[in-house]
Amino acid sequence: MSDLSEEPANMRFVRIGACIIAVLAIAMGLLWLGQGTGVVLWPSDSFMLQDRTWARNGLLLAAAGAIVLWLALPRQR
Repeated sequence: MSDLSEEPANMRFVRIGACIIAVLAIAMGLLWLGQGTGVVLWPSDSFMLQDRTWARNGLLLAAAGAIVLWLALPRQR
């Protein structure tokens, strides 16, 4: 693992913030994907249920979140 003590404090803050935002984007994207495909029917009066547009948007958001998370995680040198 990389030594995070060598990383400046402001970069560590940015990295942690990016990881949090990425995880939230993945979770929201998966929710949208589930609603758009009809797997998740919650809330029952949502306009997003069984709408392929939201399934596509959810897939794109989850993929973008996964990419950001992959880029934000520390790597070995």
